Amino acid sequence: MPIPNGTVFMPSVLTFIGIPGLESVQCWIGIPFCAMYIIALIGNSLLLLIIKSEPSLHDPMYIFLVMLGATDIALSTSIVPKMLGIFWFHLPEIYFDVCLFQMWLIHTFQGIESGVLLAMALDRYVAICYPLRHATIFTRQLVTHIGVGVTLRPAILVIPCLLLIKCRLKLYRTKLISHTYCEHMALVKLATEDIYINKFYGLLGAFVVGGLDFVFITLSYIQIFITVFHLPQKEARLKAFNTCIPHICVFFQFYLLAFFSFFTHRSGSYIPTYIHVTLSNLYLLVPPFLNPFVYGVKTKHIRDKVVKMFYSKDPSLG
Repeated sequence: MPIPNGTVFMPSVLTFIGIPGLESVQCWIGIPFCAMYIIALIGNSLLLLIIKSEPSLHDPMYIFLVMLGATDIALSTSIVPKMLGIFWFHLPEIYFDVCLFQMWLIHTFQGIESGVLLAMALDRYVAICYPLRHATIFTRQLVTHIGVGVTLRPAILVIPCLLLIKCRLKLYRTKLISHTYCEHMALVKLATEDIYINKFYGLLGAFVVGGLDFVFITLSYIQIFITVFHLPQKEARLKAFNTCIPHICVFFQFYLLAFFSFFTHRSGSYIPTYIHVTLSNLYLLVPPFLNPFVYGVKTKHIRDKVVKMFYSKDPSLG
């Protein structure tokens, strides 16, 4: 069967447009994105250093926080260097297979972050609803199994997305991707062939990871609030509620941006492309940028350690 005019057969190299409609100001847009990335690297690295160096912070909640910080560093690093190459150095090309690898990294780290947030919610649920059993339930062995599980789940689930693209989609309308990174639907929509199976599996993967995590996290916090409001002492209620505030803040900022990015792909005709692409970038950059501040400010042990690290006075200096 002849290939229609303008159709590309499995391009070896793809070209990012960046943010469609804002190409002339992308160099300026890159400045706040770069600043957020640098702050995310410094903040999350500092968080990891503090928790690693302080034995009192080696309980499950902080181990999950280490996983979250490491995932944030990896997730933002998966997109920002190439994004800045597009914005500042006019390097929009990417090999097709490298694009698929970047896609695997991004969606895997997104899934890991969702899984870690679920693990943190379950940890708070047991700590508040069954405080006497927390130490026996959340053992080091269980925490290790959870860490392996939340890592392998998205890493394995994303692989069929890549195989479906590589094996099913051979003809493409263009080599130009209206995005700054290799997002699944942004690439799939370039194909001229039937993409129903690709879209269906993408929806299924998003539901299995993000959708179920969202439901279980929500149910956990509902049960936590019910338990907290039945505590007899006001001080105990406030203390229990304060331990949940950082997790709730991170939970909302991650899932609100995630759902917006996800659903705009399904109703793209109603939302300008430049808004969708910009918010898709913010979805991957804002959580890594804000998480260290949220946990640093609202978690007393971490806040005290930061203050001690930067403001302690050397006795030898008088």
